[in-house]
Amino acid sequence: MQLSCCAWALTGPEEKNLAALADLGFGSIDIQARTFTGAEARARIDDLGLGVSCLALSFNMVDGAALDAADAAGRQRAIDHCRAALDHAADLGTNTTYVVPGDDPSLLPHFTQALPQVADFAAERDIRVGVEHFPGKALPTAAGTLDWLADLGHPNLYLLLDIGHLQMSREDPVATIAAAADRLAYVHLDDNDGEDDLHWALLDGVLTAEALATTLAALKSSPYAGPVSLELNPQLPDPLAAIKKSRDIVLPHL
Repeated sequence: MQLSCCAWALTGPEEKNLAALADLGFGSIDIQARTFTGAEARARIDDLGLGVSCLALSFNMVDGAALDAADAAGRQRAIDHCRAALDHAADLGTNTTYVVPGDDPSLLPHFTQALPQVADFAAERDIRVGVEHFPGKALPTAAGTLDWLADLGHPNLYLLLDIGHLQMSREDPVATIAAAADRLAYVHLDDNDGEDDLHWALLDGVLTAEALATTLAALKSSPYAGPVSLELNPQLPDPLAAIKKSRDIVLPHL
């Protein structure tokens, strides 16, 4: 199992952030749509020997674009955005992407209608699409997201598991990993106070060393064979130190 890191944990010039993550020993990173698209950043990724493990599709959309928009034009703008991001992912050799559901549960039918079009386009490029369970949004629990995925029945839609979100929704990571089975697309590691989506360094909140160890052990014995990725808050007092601390905590388990 490989350890990756979400590049949006750092602010500032993209090339500088790439060098900082490579210096910490990361062999892969996660990026958002519409980032690292310039020739210099792309060349720097190659020069540093970094891979891109995952791309967050639904970030950085233009105003009015949303996969759950009430108007068809807004949904189409979001679909077009995701298609461009999927082309970028394919160019980078990335085989996993994900989306975040919208805030309003009443708009979930629009999300349900639009997302299969994105998943079909991704499948043509051999790229999987995960859906992140997110407390406070239209799919707030991992269990509910898995049920929604099962009802939708699309072969190229999966779960993105975030252990910090599980802490907020009071769900058991081991049971969730077992329930997801081969529908698990990707895993985010972060910590919080159990109430808010704070994305602290690991073990700075309610996450315990024992819970982290059992979660990673469950992943090892599951069908999941992808990376685990640190997703930390760029507004932490020292984001780079938080990444290093979290890396040091995780590596002995991999």
